[in-house]
Amino acid sequence: MEHIILASTSPFRRELLTRLGLPFDCVPPEVNETPFPGETSKELVRRLSEEKAQAVAKRYADAFVIGSDQVAVLDHQIIGKPGDHARAVAQLRAASGRRVEFLTGLCLLNRARNYIRVEVVPFTVIFRTLTDDFIERYLRREQPYHCAGSFRSEGLGVVLFERLEGEDPTALIGLPLIRLVRMFEEAGVAIL
Repeated sequence: MEHIILASTSPFRRELLTRLGLPFDCVPPEVNETPFPGETSKELVRRLSEEKAQAVAKRYADAFVIGSDQVAVLDHQIIGKPGDHARAVAQLRAASGRRVEFLTGLCLLNRARNYIRVEVVPFTVIFRTLTDDFIERYLRREQPYHCAGSFRSEGLGVVLFERLEGEDPTALIGLPLIRLVRMFEEAGVAIL
C-alpha cells in the first residue's frame, strides 16, 4: 500500500478523501496563500495546490501527496470565506440570481517517482433569487462562515441553488475525487 498524505487541515477535504477507502495522513502544508499581483484566480489555485503538495513532499519524498486549493469567483473577483454573519449576508446578496464559479486546484505528486500532475477543476453554482429573509433563515440555521461563498453544498446550502454545472460535484466541496482517481490510476496506484 502506498503512503498517501493530504496536505490540508480542511475537515471537508479529509471527509471527501475518506470516501476512496484508502488509508492516508493529513499534514498541514504551511503555505502563504496571498495572491501574487496580477495573478488570475485559475493561476492562484493551480500554484497554491502545487505549493501545498511540494511543501509536504519535502518531508515525505516517498509518499503520494495531495494538494488542493479553491476559490469562488463572482464578477471576476475572488470571494473568500466570509468569517462572520454580516459578510455572509453580503456574499449571498451579491450571488442572488447569479452564477458563481468555483475553481479547485488539484495536485498529486510523488518526488521519489518524479510524478506530478496539477489541474484546475471548474464547477459553477447558479443561485436562486434570494430574499433577505431567506438569506437570514439559511445563515442562522447553517452558519457557513468558514465556507467560500457562504454555503455548504453538502448540507442545507442546496436550498440556495437553481442548478449546478460541472463534471465533478466533489470539486464544489474542495477536492475533486473523480479527477484525483484518474491521477492515481495514471501514477499506477489502484483504488480498488
